[in-house]
Amino acid sequence: MRGAGHGRLRMRTLVTLRWTIILGELAILLIGGMFLGLKAPYAICFGLIGAAAWINLLTGVASPGQRMIADWEATAQLGFDVAQISVLLFLTGGTANPFILMLIAPVTLAAATLPLTPLLILGGAAVGASMALAFLHLPLPLAEGVAMDLPLSFMIGAASANVAGIAVIAGSVRQAAQESARMALALDVTQTVLSREQRLSALGALAAAAAHELGTPLATIAIVAKEMAREAPTAQVKEDADLLVAQAARCREILRRLTDAPAEASDEVHERMSLLQLVHEVIEPHAGVKGVRVEAIVSGAAGAQSPDIWRMPEVLHALTSFVENAVDFATSEVLITARFDAQNVSMEVRDDGPGFAPEVLAKLGEPYVTTRPGAEGSRTGHIGMGLGFFIAKTLLERTGAVVTFQNGRPRGAVVSARWTRAKIEAPLA
Repeated sequence: MRGAGHGRLRMRTLVTLRWTIILGELAILLIGGMFLGLKAPYAICFGLIGAAAWINLLTGVASPGQRMIADWEATAQLGFDVAQISVLLFLTGGTANPFILMLIAPVTLAAATLPLTPLLILGGAAVGASMALAFLHLPLPLAEGVAMDLPLSFMIGAASANVAGIAVIAGSVRQAAQESARMALALDVTQTVLSREQRLSALGALAAAAAHELGTPLATIAIVAKEMAREAPTAQVKEDADLLVAQAARCREILRRLTDAPAEASDEVHERMSLLQLVHEVIEPHAGVKGVRVEAIVSGAAGAQSPDIWRMPEVLHALTSFVENAVDFATSEVLITARFDAQNVSMEVRDDGPGFAPEVLAKLGEPYVTTRPGAEGSRTGHIGMGLGFFIAKTLLERTGAVVTFQNGRPRGAVVSARWTRAKIEAPLA
């Protein structure tokens, strides 16, 4: 979350928007005066535009374009744009001027980059200016000899239409910006989780390789130390040699435990696993939870050969996350089922808890969905599962899985992932 006063609007963006507005105003006045023959107080209008251009030039020169400006500064700068556009509209017909739509631009930028309070201030200023321009304005520029008397009802209607445009466009842009920010944050967390899992996996392979390489020199040290102990000329030398033998044995025992760990003694073995190994690794951290029986089943279609699959940190982390959530909300049982046939491999996590709320089920897998019936009775008091489910779903989809969430019958939650065998299977060498 951003700290107070720390904006996410660059000075370059602000300066570019103002140049766009200024060039648009110049083009409109030049076309109206030179080609359409419209009568307006051009000297004052061009003076106002020139003042805005001078301020924008000074702003661009005095401040680096990449600088992130504070919220209060951005509010003041965009407020100046609203005021400059409003004065120009006052000089050229008020709400009868169709270019009153330009008031939407500063408010839209605020909706995309500023907190709610500055947005409401700028939006209120633009709305107030729109309504005031329906009553206070100079005549609309017209060609010589052309007269037009627009009724007040039209002016108010045009102002109301502009207010509606400000509200709808700013609201839509703000909603899209917030959703984009949430998605970016969730994806950053996903990348962090995946990076951690990959580091752990690489560490396991490195430990296994080290154990394999160190076995031979440790055996040599043990043999030489035993010879030294047998032929030691003094008791002190024999004691030192016996110590070397004991320490070498201790090192070999540590290496033996490393080679017996999930990271096997070679990369080729470590990188592949059976479905049975997969489900056992997934349920192992939760097998001892009191009051919940965690079981795993592996089944296959008749005639189909059980596949070995690649050991992917994404799959292990995601499935472990699903099992953890199922254990947290289960009444008494969690069942993990792995199925395979000639074309597909699937994993299913099912619990006998209260299941997903209907209003949440349609949004599950998006970041920050945080409600599930019975959460207050969960074993850990955990209620926020939206980001975790989003991370797990994203990780699985990166491996080519199709992930679904549904409620079981008669109760409970069901999470399943399905791959084509080509996506996940580790073929025989």
